[in-house]
Amino acid sequence: MNAFPRLNWLLLLCTLPLAAAEPAAPASSAPSDTAWLQAKGTLLFHDAFEREETGNGLKGIGNGWESATADRVPQIKQADLDGGILKIASATKEAGHAAHIHHDAGFADGGAVIRFKFPGLNKGEGLQLGFVDREVKDIHAGHLCYAILSQSNVTLIDHKTGVMNLAIRKQREEATANKTKLPPELEALLKTKQTVFPLKADTEWHELTLVTEGDELRCSLDGKVVARHRSEGFAHPMKRWFSFLVGSTVWIDDVKVYKVK
Repeated sequence: MNAFPRLNWLLLLCTLPLAAAEPAAPASSAPSDTAWLQAKGTLLFHDAFEREETGNGLKGIGNGWESATADRVPQIKQADLDGGILKIASATKEAGHAAHIHHDAGFADGGAVIRFKFPGLNKGEGLQLGFVDREVKDIHAGHLCYAILSQSNVTLIDHKTGVMNLAIRKQREEATANKTKLPPELEALLKTKQTVFPLKADTEWHELTLVTEGDELRCSLDGKVVARHRSEGFAHPMKRWFSFLVGSTVWIDDVKVYKVK
């Protein structure tokens, strides 16, 4: 468990948005990314959560999922399978970490399609989802790239060549400890590793599609691309895990993971 970032890592979580407040990405006449995955990809994994969890431990969700922070607080249920819905309620304060749930994936290009909902049970509900490769040794905990949804925006971020790169992480930690600024060139580099688009959250069900194609990461809601960004880390050749990080509450109804190549 100590391999995962502590509570300060949660500062990266924004609160999540849902319906676009304004056009967040250029319109396209191309097929939706969901259609692209279905037409060009191979379905690696599907889970509709039609079962009961077996407990609060690492593998309690079943069907290959692992709740990497569950054993920190085994007395607290953070993942509840209820009527075909995965209801995540993070014990962030007690565990010292947001709920971190992942499943094997395995692709260079591909992505995931999920149905999700902010149930409106807590303030600041959000969802971070993306891809991890724990076999890469120069990235903290294997964090590659994510979409971070909040109540007001969606952020796409390249962690591999950004803040989770161990060399960059060390520079940032040293600057914090010494109360100094980062070198201007590093500040400029990090600004290229993420982009933020406006969204307005609601409490309805939505289909979210997150794909990587070459060096581009794209996030769609209900078939419309709402955020896209290019960065070299998105082209990492092996996204071994599909991962959720949840600091509050979110409901997930259906998950499909596809490999295009």
